[in-house]
Amino acid sequence: MHNILEQYFQKICLILNMSNHKIVYSTDNLSTEDNNVTHSIIKNNEEQNIRIHLDRKKGGKVVTVIKGFTTMNDQIKTLAKKIKTKCAVGGSIKNYEIIIQGNKRDIIKVLLEKEGFKPKLSGG
Repeated sequence: MHNILEQYFQKICLILNMSNHKIVYSTDNLSTEDNNVTHSIIKNNEEQNIRIHLDRKKGGKVVTVIKGFTTMNDQIKTLAKKIKTKCAVGGSIKNYEIIIQGNKRDIIKVLLEKEGFKPKLSGG
């Protein structure tokens, strides 16, 4: 199977006049020659190492930062929207981290546990 894909890719490269290019990384869930090994990018909710901690921004403002997500962007966006609605505050998403205005660690922990995560409070 691997040789067939390699030959197919080489033919495509010849057609596109890119004879020196090779596949570096593929996001397809192709199985190996064993046909038993598959790799998943997304972990289950309870397997993720979620940390909730406080951070101080400019002017002494306090924000709650939720780190450790390994899920895709759309899932983080929907979770952030639920958290912001439940806490009735604003927030944002940057680098797979959810940033919520104010000290809302207790409310967020309960909400994440209902979603199937196992969050831990970290920091002071």
